[in-house]
Amino acid sequence: MQSLSILLVAALLTGCAGVRSPFVSQPDLDAWVGVPVIALDTHSLFLTVPMVRTITDSGVEIRNYINKRGVSSCGGSGFGLANSPQGSTLSYTNFNAFQNCTSGMVGCDNIFYIRDGKVIEYKPVGRCYTNEAVRPEKGYERFLK
Repeated sequence: MQSLSILLVAALLTGCAGVRSPFVSQPDLDAWVGVPVIALDTHSLFLTVPMVRTITDSGVEIRNYINKRGVSSCGGSGFGLANSPQGSTLSYTNFNAFQNCTSGMVGCDNIFYIRDGKVIEYKPVGRCYTNEAVRPEKGYERFLK
C-alpha cells in the first residue's frame, strides 16, 4: 500500500512539472503568433479565467490566464486511508500530519508573450489541452481602431 501511495504522489507531481501535455496541439499554439492583443482581451474562454499580467525589463508583456483547481495530495504512511472505503479514524498526530499535506493547484497556466501589441508566443504549462476553443476567435477585428 505504501508503494501505491508513493506512486500516486509521484504521478501528481509529475503532472505539475511543466512538461507539455500530449493534449497540446502545436497548430493551436501557432494560431496566436502575430495576433493583436485585442483578440485575447475579447476571447470568450480567456475572459472566464483569472489573468495575471507583468512586463519584463525588455518590454515584453507576459499574461498568464490561469485555468486551475485547488487540490491536496498526501504522502507517507500511517494514515490508513486506503484500508477501507470510508477511510480510518486518525490519531491526533496523524490528523495534524494529514491536515498539513501539500496543497497545490492543478490545471493549466496559459502563458502569452506579447510585444508591440501582438502575441509573439503562446505557451501552455501544466495539465493543459488545446483545441479550437483556445484559438483566436473570429470577429475580434471589429474591435480594432
